[in-house]
Amino acid sequence: TVVSYRETVTEVSSQLCLAKSPNKHNRLYFLAAPMPENMPEDIEGDQISPKGELKARARYINENYGIELDEARKIWCFGPESTGPNILTDCSKGVQYLNEIKDSVVAGFQWASKEGPLCDENMRGIKFSLQDVVLHADTIHRGGGQIIPTARRVLYAATLTAEPRLYEPIYLVEIQCTEDALKNINGVLLRRRGVMTEQYAINSRQQV
Repeated sequence: TVVSYRETVTEVSSQLCLAKSPNKHNRLYFLAAPMPENMPEDIEGDQISPKGELKARARYINENYGIELDEARKIWCFGPESTGPNILTDCSKGVQYLNEIKDSVVAGFQWASKEGPLCDENMRGIKFSLQDVVLHADTIHRGGGQIIPTARRVLYAATLTAEPRLYEPIYLVEIQCTEDALKNINGVLLRRRGVMTEQYAINSRQQV
């Protein structure tokens, strides 16, 4: 069986992370932080929806999770797949040409959140905040080929400086077997760090 892990962080990035574009003309600065408790579940349950009305969504996030209203209004996207339980926010101030690179930064975020730095698994429960940007004045020097890989690299750096962790899934299973097979079933569960929470008989069968 292939086990799907999720990558997350447990602290705010220990330093402001910077990545330069391949041509050295552009710089992106980011921080990563864990989302408040239960926020990823709210995103997955569509309580916080990427398609939701922006002001109402920002107010809900501010009131329930304490994220500043300004930052909650400037959520650029969710990821991976534009609906996942990670967010990219813009906390920068007065950056020239920012709108021109927004799509490229979002593309880098989608890429990074789908294939995290620990083991290429989806990220979960991480808030990435863009802190500052330095861009070349000439459009030709800040295209997608320069910005997308730079965004991915700086998001990886922000993750790795924020005490990254892996989530391992827990599966809840129901097994029906004859009584003489019970010992073997129990052995298989124990070898895989399983725990039997309940056991009862149905007619002549055991259910665990």
